[in-house]
Amino acid sequence: MSIIIKSDRGIEAMRKAGRIAAGARSLARQMIEPGITTAAINKEIFRFIKASGAEPTFLGYAGYPASACISINDQVIHGIPGKRRIQEGDIVSIDVGATWGGYVGDCAGTFPCGQCSDDALRLIKITRDSFWQAMTVAREGNRVSDISAAVQKYAEENGCSVVRDYVGHGVGQKMHEDPEVPNFVSKVHGSPRLCKGMTIAVEPMINAGGYEVKVLPDGWTVLTEDGSLSAHYENTILITDGEPEILTYADDI
Repeated sequence: MSIIIKSDRGIEAMRKAGRIAAGARSLARQMIEPGITTAAINKEIFRFIKASGAEPTFLGYAGYPASACISINDQVIHGIPGKRRIQEGDIVSIDVGATWGGYVGDCAGTFPCGQCSDDALRLIKITRDSFWQAMTVAREGNRVSDISAAVQKYAEENGCSVVRDYVGHGVGQKMHEDPEVPNFVSKVHGSPRLCKGMTIAVEPMINAGGYEVKVLPDGWTVLTEDGSLSAHYENTILITDGEPEILTYADDI
């Protein structure tokens, strides 16, 4: 495992990349309405990132064909934008990355389309709140497993499950760096200490039903095995000698 501690210059670049990624996520949230295609949202995300002087990190990453992942209802992550039209009552997960100055900002959020069920809105809130639970322990000297335990405990106490097959990660000049940041406690993943200058993507992926998932034949789109709803909330954060700094923060999300 090779965890990269960021220089002051690198952190400044990540702040810029994070602001752009967060702006793209906010734009996408504002576009969600009945009848809009996921491709139309993806197109505007691409335009926004490019107009901001950055590059869409996801586009071409390991062959991924779009600038954002847009996942609906039982789709957990990595939904490929296309002709699908968002419907009233859907919940829509937007995951986006921007690269500026050689550094990456990575963030996600799940948002309702129009009037959604109480259960759907509750899932979105639990997922977002589990991230904020993690922030209370994202402190220098603690371990990655403290983040994992905080997310898992909050989600499971609220009757939800935590996806096991996909995890958060370090982020910097590459979108995926060490360490892995699971949303559940696992000895397999190890548990390095959090150090000042570490930058990580904390991203709870929470299901209303069981935690088991499957991948569609497109090789990307991940769904809940039981067809239950799923929500996703992610920010890139900087570990400091005090409170963690959210590099992809947005007031509206």
